[in-house]
Amino acid sequence: MYQTGIEIAGIKKNYKSKTILKDITFQAKRGSCVGLLGGNGSGKSTLLSIMAGVLKSDAGSFLYAGEDLLQKKVLAEKVIGYVPQGNPLMEELSAWDNLRLWYSKEELCRELESGVLKMLGVDEFIKLPVRKMSGGMKKRLSIGCCVANNPEILLLDEPSAALDVVCKERIYSYLETYKSKGGIIILATHDTQEIELCDKCYILKDGRLKEYQYDGDIHHLAGCL
Repeated sequence: MYQTGIEIAGIKKNYKSKTILKDITFQAKRGSCVGLLGGNGSGKSTLLSIMAGVLKSDAGSFLYAGEDLLQKKVLAEKVIGYVPQGNPLMEELSAWDNLRLWYSKEELCRELESGVLKMLGVDEFIKLPVRKMSGGMKKRLSIGCCVANNPEILLLDEPSAALDVVCKERIYSYLETYKSKGGIIILATHDTQEIELCDKCYILKDGRLKEYQYDGDIHHLAGCL
């Protein structure tokens, strides 16, 4: 299945005497979105950080094309795009200058005119310093930076949290397009609209992952978290 998707197998993580992740295992096909649901502190961000190579796991693997991305750092950097909850941007720089850290000038102009950055609406605030941006602008710019190398896997930690409807729609539109081109999205979320983007969902609770079929009943979901 490695040519058609990814497999997370046996991921474990402890902090001192506390076990955060216990044998986390799941798969994702190309052109799909997997949702990670769970309460605050359930370990969703920890799992994404491990998959992104920011944190080291105590055990487990992240298999892609027959390779373990937790061990193959150079390959992981090529195929993974990661947007954390926090702001990874350089506050004193403009959107243009942040993007120039990832794109050549020619690529940047092309993407702003008719590519992913245009779709995300980044062209509308390209000269604005990050410190003056709204939360939605920062999030869209963060996504624009992380997809510069056309990653095959996107790891997103609550990408539309606390954003207005327009910003959410920009992000959702991009994610649908990304999926349609065969990309794989792993999405940690609390948002019901984001859950609807997912082809499969899992609840992370007490360190364990359990498949969950969301049927639109938010009260039932809340009771499971």
